[in-house]
Amino acid sequence: MVGAMLPDRRHELILRVLRADGPTSVTFLAEKVGASQATIRRDLVQLEDEGLLKRVYGGAAPLLGEDDPFADVAAVRVEAKDALAAWCAELVKDGETLLLDIGTTAHRVARHLHGRSLTVITSNLAVYEELQDDKGIQLILLGGVVRRDYRSLVGFLTEDNLRQIHADRLFLGTSGVRPDGQVLDTTAVEVPVKRAMIAASAQVVLVADAGKFPGTGMARVCGPQELDVVVTNSEADAKTCARLREAGVEVVGV
Repeated sequence: MVGAMLPDRRHELILRVLRADGPTSVTFLAEKVGASQATIRRDLVQLEDEGLLKRVYGGAAPLLGEDDPFADVAAVRVEAKDALAAWCAELVKDGETLLLDIGTTAHRVARHLHGRSLTVITSNLAVYEELQDDKGIQLILLGGVVRRDYRSLVGFLTEDNLRQIHADRLFLGTSGVRPDGQVLDTTAVEVPVKRAMIAASAQVVLVADAGKFPGTGMARVCGPQELDVVVTNSEADAKTCARLREAGVEVVGV
């Protein structure tokens, strides 16, 4: 192996192997990634701390998602989510390139984009279905493994696609925001996609109704410093909103 691999790249490869092969030994991961077993063990400790895998005897296992299927989530706090989605659509200027995240929140934003002159990039199959017949919108669907119950595409193909693009604005969903401003998700398989979307976007807009404060989730997506705007309801937890503002985030209560 020529040169040392960056830790982020190693972590990405470890998670890919676990997603593809399931529970895997340290020995196999070391061979696959091209690092020492000691390095892999340290990586596994860090990745477990971030909620991205579970360490088991002699190796690691992928986390099984505990998130709710798309249709169930879509039926929760409908009016509050619609108000946020409408505000987000007003933020968008014609000609922009938008990234729309996995999940029901991004789908609601898409509903308010009809008739606009935009480029929309997504791995959200509900967004694709919503916008596929709108001639004014250039629609780009990212590749990946289909998660049918969650109407989404995930995996290394999705992440690779995201490294090839740049968006003016990302509308990011979440399952919960911690009091310290950390953004969480309930299932590890979606976290690398969300992180790749953040990296590909000039502005990150987190759309989170008041029920997401604190919400749920064991996998960390990002910290408040990676957000530009948080759009929420006016009754969202005041202390969390204050912490976000301290981190330089614009917090909008709709």
